[in-house]
Amino acid sequence: MEAMARAVLSQPLSLSSPYPLYSLSASAKSYCHFTATTTRIRPASAAGRITTSAKGKDETGDSDADSPAFNPFGFVTDNPSSRSAIQLPESPAEDGNVGQMLYRIEDKGKEYGSYVKSGKFRWFVRETGSAKSRRGTIVFLHGAPTQSYSYRVVMSELSALGFHCFAPDWIGFGFSDKPQPGYGFNYTEKEYHEELDKLLDVLGVNTPFNLVIQGFLVGSYGLTWALKNQSRISKISILNSPLTVSSPVPGLFQQLRIPLFGEFTCQNAVMAERFIEAGSAYVLKLEKADVYRLPYLSSGGPGFALLEAARKANFNDILSRVTAGFASGRWDKPSLVLWGISDKYLPQSIAEEFQKQNSTTIQLKLIEGAGHMPQEDWPEKVIEALRSFF
Repeated sequence: MEAMARAVLSQPLSLSSPYPLYSLSASAKSYCHFTATTTRIRPASAAGRITTSAKGKDETGDSDADSPAFNPFGFVTDNPSSRSAIQLPESPAEDGNVGQMLYRIEDKGKEYGSYVKSGKFRWFVRETGSAKSRRGTIVFLHGAPTQSYSYRVVMSELSALGFHCFAPDWIGFGFSDKPQPGYGFNYTEKEYHEELDKLLDVLGVNTPFNLVIQGFLVGSYGLTWALKNQSRISKISILNSPLTVSSPVPGLFQQLRIPLFGEFTCQNAVMAERFIEAGSAYVLKLEKADVYRLPYLSSGGPGFALLEAARKANFNDILSRVTAGFASGRWDKPSLVLWGISDKYLPQSIAEEFQKQNSTTIQLKLIEGAGHMPQEDWPEKVIEALRSFF
């Protein structure tokens, strides 16, 4: 096992990531203990948001006396939103089980959404505004391992300003279909592009439209789709996403590429909410965490879809094409990069480097107080920036 882990991680992927990396330690017994870095939660700021900071060491180099003891269930319980939903009480029979939890949250998170049949698959698509909206259409594409729910506030407000908005859950994510790999869909970049083309036709998005993209993996596939379809795009806005070859790959995606360990990681029901919180200065409220958790809690399908997509992706090749494709002389569509400067996955320098390579076409606007998902952390600032740009 350790040899396989070393072999996979020896691939040319960046290991710098604030997402907790789990380490596998051997034992004389037949148990495996997983340990993870932990964070401390400090009180809410004046704005009412809860921030996190890593607990450091004292001047002697020793860990603080109140450092938490090792918890073998830490991957489930060491973030606040997870603790609120999955607990280890003294009398487990008195607490809710998974079935009861699903019953409590199964109807959450489908604001503005409906199912749309496109080709062989059902997409879950959120829609606000109408085809008669006077200011045109905006399509919002999310990244992994999240879903279109992150855009709910932004698209609602922009439709009130006269835009027609669509935000689909990518195949394998959120509430969209999650086909088993090998049965009509293999989670490759080419297939994602083809299915997105079909969906846009079904939705009637034919004239040039505005595009908003955020996030890793499928978010990057949105960028490569844009490069292949410049004539269909009026303007594009990119929220925190890997944009250059120097962009680090978060630990989650590295874990998914490790044989056997990836299978374990992809079935962590609180994976999505932990990923969001680890990339931001804030902790999700329970009602939001419930929605991001729901697909992974409902079945193993979303986890295995993410596993397959992560293993099929060639991160270095994708980033090379994104960097070259948006360079001066190759990309001329008006572009706005909105960047949450508290992103713990991608440093601000990534956005600055990307903007400098095509400064006449690409604008950069920094969003203070927002992390990896500005649309979730501080939607008001995203709405104002997009309103002005579009």
